[in-house]
This record gives sequence, structure tokens and C-alpha cells, in this order.
Amino acid sequence: MADRPTGSGRKGIGPFRRVLLKLSGESLCAPGGQGIDVDAVSRAADLIAVCVKRGVETAIVIGGGNMIRGATLSQLGINRATADYMGMLGTAINAMALQDVLESRGIPTRVLSAVTISEVAEPFIRRRALRHLEKGRVVILACGTGAPYVTTDTAAALRANELGAEVVLKATKVDGVYDRDPRKHDDASAFDHITYMDVINKHLNVMDRTAITMCMENDVPLVVFNMNDPTNLVRILEGQRVGTIVHG
Repeated sequence: MADRPTGSGRKGIGPFRRVLLKLSGESLCAPGGQGIDVDAVSRAADLIAVCVKRGVETAIVIGGGNMIRGATLSQLGINRATADYMGMLGTAINAMALQDVLESRGIPTRVLSAVTISEVAEPFIRRRALRHLEKGRVVILACGTGAPYVTTDTAAALRANELGAEVVLKATKVDGVYDRDPRKHDDASAFDHITYMDVINKHLNVMDRTAITMCMENDVPLVVFNMNDPTNLVRILEGQRVGTIVHG
């Protein structure tokens, strides 16, 4: 595992120099829609630009739920492994769209894929990814881990550890981790901070259990925040408490 830059606190309080940003596929489409929405991709690019302008080395793992959900396809009779590979290709489409928008803004970006698609992306090689980060390039990590039966949440936890990220930043449409779904329960309460074991024991829908366990075992903090307000990320990078901090 790469050495993490010094200065990262146990509970994820920055400032940070290298981060892993987890974006859902849904963040690139219109609310309730599918495919790619230009305005949504632009907002995601705005978020990433916040990191770049502050000199923060930024790796991104992106989901593909706006394109294809492997778990849903498998329920329709498609072999689960095949469905998951189809979902991986959806993340590659998202990565290419995001790369194009970022580079149109003058932000150097590289797409590295866990599945070999050499015509449109570099293969994921840890040392190559680290070199890109050190040169100030945004690295978009496509196709999850390259293996079926594994979510992009787990890919985010894995890549954060491989690349020595100080924190996993999970961008969502809500203000953090709640004790119940705030979209369904008006009395839902948000946590300022919570341990990984509490996330597991309370069955909170933050990331899948494999991802949570991987972060916990390697002492990588997770910050869950609302991406709709770009100032949230600014404050996180400056070391302020925003959203929910999940820690050991």
C-alpha cells in the first residue's frame, strides 16, 4: 500500500493532500432519470475543480447506475457475472464523459480502467496512477475492481488504500449519514460522526459491508457529504467538519 501523506487525522479532519472521491452514476443524470445529463456532469466537474484549484491530488471512482445496474439485470435472468461486466462498461462511459468536460476546462485528466479497453482508457496500474496524481492530473478510475460481484463502493475503498488517499469522500444528495432514510422519514437524525462498527451493527446504508470493513481495517476515514453545495467540499478540504465522518 502507498504511504499516506502525513497529517491525516484519525477521524478524517484535514486539510488533505490526496483524496479519493466516490461519485455515483446517478450524479451524472437528471433526478430520477437515466443516461448522461450535461448539466449534471458540469456540476460534478465543478466539484472536482474545487479539489484541483487547491492543489489536492484527486482520484475518482465513479458508479454506473445511470447506465446499467448489474444487480437489476441479473434479476431479469441475465447471468450475474455478465450483468456486472455490463455495469462496469457503464462506468467507463461515465468516466469518458467526465474526462471530456474536465479537460474542456483545462484540467488534465486520465481515465484508468480495471478492464482492458485500450482505445479509450489506460489500464489501471498502481504506479502509473500514483505518477499521474503526483503530476497534478485528475485520475478517474473506471470499471470498478474489474471483478464481478463487487460494487464500486468496494472499488473506492480498495483504490483509496492502494493509492494512499487520506480519506474517502462520498458525494451524495443528502447531508450525511442518517439513522433512517431522510427522504422517507421527517424525523430522521443525522450523525456528526459514527464508527465503522456502528455503521455495520446499525445496518446503515452508507457503503456496502465489504467497503466499510476495508476502510475500517486500514483506518481510512470516510466523509459523507451533500454534493449539491460545492462549498461543502471546500470546507472539508480545509479541515472543517461537514456531513458525517465515519471513522474507526
